[in-house]
Amino acid sequence: MEWFESWFDTPYYHLLYSNRDYTEAENFITKLTADLGLPPNSKIIDLACGKGRHSVFLNKLGYDVLGLDLSQQSIDFDKQFENETLKFQVHDMRNPINAEPKDAVFNLFTSFGYFDNEDDDKKVFESVYHSLKPGGFFVLDYLNEDFVRQGIVPESTIKRDEIDFKILKKIEGRHIIKDIQFEDKGKPFHYFEKVKLHSLETIHSYASEFGFERIKVWGDYQLNEFDKETSPRCINLFKKN
Repeated sequence: MEWFESWFDTPYYHLLYSNRDYTEAENFITKLTADLGLPPNSKIIDLACGKGRHSVFLNKLGYDVLGLDLSQQSIDFDKQFENETLKFQVHDMRNPINAEPKDAVFNLFTSFGYFDNEDDDKKVFESVYHSLKPGGFFVLDYLNEDFVRQGIVPESTIKRDEIDFKILKKIEGRHIIKDIQFEDKGKPFHYFEKVKLHSLETIHSYASEFGFERIKVWGDYQLNEFDKETSPRCINLFKKN
């Protein structure tokens, strides 16, 4: 089993990241859909949707949303939010998407770069390309390699409820690795995250190979222009030719 299959399917993953700023995320999504000019009733895939919060918000904005995620536990949770224009399915992003062509695919908050094999990375772009209508948008919200390398904190402890998560971070080759250790009810747990440090140029080459045109790159959730040295994010906007 891959690390992301086991870790993302635990309640501890969601507990560790329970402090995420969803107001910032919703403001970002509101700005993003406005910038793209996506009219109400547009069809959007939220790829790697997790527990569905962003899918639900997109649906509240008036969009027809399909949330896809590898975690069965997350999709089981998401099913409570379903309605006529909001659906959820278990899906591996490397596989073809069995759905009618969409107006946009969003892959948000570093939900890419988990695979060791470059061919698996490319399969994501291929799958997304074939799931879009001509002229459809693909938004890949990713980390900025240079910013990550400059700001890495090697060791920290994060307290959530009664659990102390000890976090060790390091860069090995092209990956940033986060080692996560904690105890709960006297039992020790150990997980890790491993995300590839894709450069802007590599992401562009993958996209171009499958027929995407890059339209913009933003550097943060306020949609400011990307700066390689100072931007915390690398948010790519692609269009299907």
